[in-house]
Amino acid sequence: MYSLREILDKVAKNEISPSEAEKLLKLLAIDEVGCLAKLDCNRELRKGIPEIVLAEGKTASDVAEISRRMLAKNGRVIVSRCAKEHVQAIKETFSSDVVLEVNDKARMVVVKTKAFVISPSGGRMGILTAGTSDIPVAEEAKIIAQEMGCAVFSTYDVGVAGIHRLIEPLKEVLSNDVDVIVVVAGREGALASVVSGLVDVPVIAVPTSNSYGFGEKGVCTLMAMLQSCSLGLAVVNIDGGVAAGAVATLIANRAAKFRR
Repeated sequence: MYSLREILDKVAKNEISPSEAEKLLKLLAIDEVGCLAKLDCNRELRKGIPEIVLAEGKTASDVAEISRRMLAKNGRVIVSRCAKEHVQAIKETFSSDVVLEVNDKARMVVVKTKAFVISPSGGRMGILTAGTSDIPVAEEAKIIAQEMGCAVFSTYDVGVAGIHRLIEPLKEVLSNDVDVIVVVAGREGALASVVSGLVDVPVIAVPTSNSYGFGEKGVCTLMAMLQSCSLGLAVVNIDGGVAAGAVATLIANRAAKFRR
């Protein structure tokens, strides 16, 4: 199978027709790991978002094998929702000739070949959390943004229970001329509405499951964010740090493209 660059070179040299190139690209788009998984290896080229391997619900050995195949194809693999056994299996799979980054708070692992380089997109994103218990979800968003070439400016524990804590961090985020802000909050989710009412950039709200009692497990938070009267606010699913990071970075990277 040809690489993407080889296919493009062949079209440029008139060695293959555009229709033949299209067929090869379709074949290149998906790789299989036995009957275990179909890897969307070209997702980043197609969408600007890399494929992310969800470890949750998979055995440690399956995650390790999928990661090995993805690294061989793309030079990088991002694994989310990792338990300790997933992290250990990944560490045992790869030798010291790769760059292996483990973020325990986010429960994410990123493995790269030493030759893999992330090109800065010029996009700028802010991240705010209401409390320290919201940090793991925020870190998911941060990792995705950074792996997509976006600069991230984050401040944690600035929720409305002590709204005076928000003012300076929000000023700092805005001073970096961010294109979008991700707000991560639990409980009643008020921080997202407050921030959205103060800024002139899109806000992506992430409800977290850090709540109990009536409306527990993030249900109340999600409903409150969806009901917000502050315009310019969009909401992802409960604990959707990866989803928030992806959509926010698409916005930021798109804005950066037209700045250049």
